[in-house]
Amino acid sequence: MTNNPTEAVPAQTKIKTKSSARELAEFALIVLVIFLIFRTFFFQTFKIPSGSMQDTLLIGDRILVNKFDYGLHIPNTIPFLDHKLFDDHTLFQQTPDRNDIIVFKFPRDEKKDFIKRVIGLPGEMIQVRRQKVYIDGRLMTEPFTRHDEPPEDFLYPRDDLGPFRIPEDHVFVMGDNRENSMDSRFWGVLNLRKIRGKALLIYWSWDNKEASVRFDRIGNNIN
Repeated sequence: MTNNPTEAVPAQTKIKTKSSARELAEFALIVLVIFLIFRTFFFQTFKIPSGSMQDTLLIGDRILVNKFDYGLHIPNTIPFLDHKLFDDHTLFQQTPDRNDIIVFKFPRDEKKDFIKRVIGLPGEMIQVRRQKVYIDGRLMTEPFTRHDEPPEDFLYPRDDLGPFRIPEDHVFVMGDNRENSMDSRFWGVLNLRKIRGKALLIYWSWDNKEASVRFDRIGNNIN
């Protein structure tokens, strides 16, 4: 009596196929978990959609953001759906330094991310007078600002605001492109718990008008 080898081959192939599919699924799951942990706690990428931070950041810049520089944010949204489960909480909360460029949840619509520069810190008295910023009565030096229009008398709150004291656990943020930025002058101070992270560097930049890569910006630190 002889064995027919052709009858055994399909069974072995089926077993191997199931094993390979399972290994692939397990590998994909591990990669997804690592990606979610990395994205939630460490780094995330963002694209600059507007000119509010010109000339520091341009439309089409893609940036890397450090998410643990100011503390450890407790995950409270469903990944990829941005459905909020509970209020924001951060362990080991740290206050940004003045002039740090930060990404944060827009207070009026937390599904949107904004990027601005930290100008005023908790407890400080801030005033904007004819486009000039004063902290505790002292005129600030801001070489990074861009002004496309001259100051206008009593143009509130764009060119004249305050003085008022920034509450604890809050910061005052502004865009570098001062006449074209929706920032704390218009919607108020920012709660530290809404900060997503600190902008680190530009890893890619695309000029849509010229349909070309801005190679000179790739790898630049953000400050």
